[in-house]
Amino acid sequence: MVFKKLLRNDKGATAIEYGLIAALIAVAAITAMSSLGSQLTNTFNNVTTNMKSGS
Repeated sequence: MVFKKLLRNDKGATAIEYGLIAALIAVAAITAMSSLGSQLTNTFNNVTTNMKSGS
């Protein structure tokens, strides 16, 4: 009787699915931000180099 209730209860599975979706979104955000961060670093390095050579 208890096992049948556990098999029909899918609240835990839904919570796990939401957790996996949140983890995937976090990984995608971290990847995008690290790529953007390296591009910003290159941009600021170029600006610094051009300012030094211009003065």
